[in-house]
Amino acid sequence: MDDQVCPRCKTTKYRNPSLKLMVNVCGHTLCESCVELLFLKGSGSCPECNVALRRSNFRVQLFEDSNVDKEVQIRKRILKDFNKKEDDFGSLDEYNDYLEMIEELVFNLCNNIDIINTNKRIEQYKRDNRDVIMKNKLKLSKDELELEQIVEYEKEQFDQRRKELAMIEAENRKQKTKNKEELIDSLMASYEDASAIVDKFTQKAEQSQIQLPKPVAPPPVAKQTHFSSGIATGFQGQHGFLAVPKLEEGPLYVYEPQGFETDGPAPPSLEEVINNGYIRHIRLENLAEKAGGFQTNISCLRAIQEALAGLYHEM
Repeated sequence: MDDQVCPRCKTTKYRNPSLKLMVNVCGHTLCESCVELLFLKGSGSCPECNVALRRSNFRVQLFEDSNVDKEVQIRKRILKDFNKKEDDFGSLDEYNDYLEMIEELVFNLCNNIDIINTNKRIEQYKRDNRDVIMKNKLKLSKDELELEQIVEYEKEQFDQRRKELAMIEAENRKQKTKNKEELIDSLMASYEDASAIVDKFTQKAEQSQIQLPKPVAPPPVAKQTHFSSGIATGFQGQHGFLAVPKLEEGPLYVYEPQGFETDGPAPPSLEEVINNGYIRHIRLENLAEKAGGFQTNISCLRAIQEALAGLYHEM
């Protein structure tokens, strides 16, 4: 994304490494400085399409293509109200029609097709399904609740681990400074060999250093959530990740070339097909055929093998 450029002031990421491009509902980008300048009063119009915009709706561009940011925001806004589940429909066909309707609305809004009627359809749906929308917003599925518990537990463990590491590092720094001062005092006041004093204080520093604590075992919650993909999640291991299944190691694979009964004359090898002029009058493959895996020499070899196979059968 080094080639990012503001369409208004023409500032590039190369000339200004701290450049932040902002995007709004129309999908056109502006740099942060231009947004502050043009939308000083809180609202204004897009310099490219003249759509009325609000400064509060600008957000940092996450993707290289601003249209992707536009589609992501539109999907979030649509799915916030179109939140029915498969259980809310009588059949799978009805649910598929519902999903197809959502994709049609998203496509129209992303490509500026019949915007007025599309927004009317969305408002009409929200009025007709107000109770269902509110019910689904308040209702979290069982899977989502358990996933939230897993994420919350991992976050608490991470924060606790980070605090412990910060305290240990601070204590180690204090101990290191103290040992250094004691070493200097010993070297100044003692008549012993300096290398022996240094070795003694080095061993003392290693013994006095606080070791990192071992990870705390998770609470014994063995409840699992099974998803449609067949993956089971639960509090397994330190961070709640799934345990990797251990495969039994068998003997190493040894390649053995296959032998073929041709019942005919021995066909030429691939090198003989290439070097002895078999493909001299055959059209070579083009780039598209080559990309698809087609090779003229191998096709010629296969044709010769098929032609010679079975010539001595029952002779």
